Amino acid sequence: MNRKLFLAVIGVAVVSGTLPLAAYLTFSRNYGRTSDELLDGNRYYAKTVGLKGDILPDLTQASQMSINSVVHVTTKVVSTTFQRDMFQEFFYGPGAGGREFKQYGSGAGSGVIISSEGYIVTNNHVIENASEIHVILNDNAEYTAKIVGADPSTDLAVLKIDGASNLVPMKFGNSDNLKIGEWVLAVGNPFNLTSTVTAGIVSAKARNINLLSERSDKNIVPIESFIQTDAAVNPGNSGGALVNTLGELVGINTAIASQTGAFSGYSFAIPVNLVEKVVKDLIDYGLVQRAYLGVQISSINQELKEKENLPNLKGVYINSVVDGGSADKSGLKTGDVILKIGVKEVNSPAQLQEEIGKQRPGDKVVVTFRKKNGEEETKDVVLRNKDGETELLSKEEIAKNFALGATFVELSAKEKKDLNISYGVKVKTVSAGKLKTLGITEGTIITKVNNESIETVEELTEKLNGVNRGILLEIVTPSGARDYKGFGL
Repeated sequence: MNRKLFLAVIGVAVVSGTLPLAAYLTFSRNYGRTSDELLDGNRYYAKTVGLKGDILPDLTQASQMSINSVVHVTTKVVSTTFQRDMFQEFFYGPGAGGREFKQYGSGAGSGVIISSEGYIVTNNHVIENASEIHVILNDNAEYTAKIVGADPSTDLAVLKIDGASNLVPMKFGNSDNLKIGEWVLAVGNPFNLTSTVTAGIVSAKARNINLLSERSDKNIVPIESFIQTDAAVNPGNSGGALVNTLGELVGINTAIASQTGAFSGYSFAIPVNLVEKVVKDLIDYGLVQRAYLGVQISSINQELKEKENLPNLKGVYINSVVDGGSADKSGLKTGDVILKIGVKEVNSPAQLQEEIGKQRPGDKVVVTFRKKNGEEETKDVVLRNKDGETELLSKEEIAKNFALGATFVELSAKEKKDLNISYGVKVKTVSAGKLKTLGITEGTIITKVNNESIETVEELTEKLNGVNRGILLEIVTPSGARDYKGFGL
């Protein structure tokens, strides 16, 4: 045996014998030590071998900073049907002598305190059908909450409680700065187990799982750009906090990927940078003032790359441009590829939607795109709402068209003729609120409020917003059937 081979054999033998001994000594040294001592030991080991940071993250401070800011949201759901009494109506008029029949249910979720004034953010799906909402703080104090506003497009809602003192709002972080592999906490109330904290890492960003498309009606444009984590999230966590190691809010936990309905590996949260914009709109206006780029887009895969002779897979492909929309007015064309919104690269529709979703009508964004001839160009694009306007709606304008979670529109002469009615106002959109709990849907026509005929949108919203007693609505359903809906306040 030559000298080199002999030395190699000896080296392997030494290493083979040392590793088990080192493992035994490490175990025996750590046996019975406290977590603080172990963490200090890990820090020392990390420094000696040149590792950056701790091997085990200390999540205790982030947990303590966040747990008092997360609340338990419970709801009561009442489904009301109104049975007409034709005999009474014959003598006393429509709606007279009718009876209400109610069915009761309940639900639960989580929410995050975002201001000392009592504002709380949660998921829209937690409260969308609720007739009564209660919020339970970490100290078990309980309050009745009212809906400030809701946004089905992002599955967010804002609640408000009054009379609570010493509320602990959670500080907003920056979800754009989250990195894949970064540690995060999920704080919420799974299975009604209050104040539960679980930990995991960021598994992916800008995920679109088509969750909101399945939940929403055709009039809602869903915005999905979820943070994916492996922190355990279960039913009841919806609306709770995704927290970074600094104790900052970086997302609102919304969904899980599961075949059973319970956690099986991945959960999804709405990034806080999008949450912040939606929440501010709901508090300031009661609804979201949403901006649109005015394009139909798709991801670039290998098939599309080859078909359109694209140089690479980067960016988002423009399938079509809306006439008169923001992109159209700025010179973007079908076949162009959007590469950046501002300084942020966008390589999926979800990323692009998230960036535009943070803006309001009238905001200007810098769009970098590649034209069909291969040249890159940068344009300042002024964003518009879905009606093509750049001006924000005032609170007064919104109040004229918005009440009890719904917006309305005047009936056309043709619609009146087709339905054989001479008055009434049509429901344009419905989000969480009283009308939704009654089963009022888009396209429903409200013809009377408490037996008084409704001629205009402003007349209807004034009656609904100013009501301080029970209401009986005479309606015509989208199918043309006449019905009555009633509720008390």
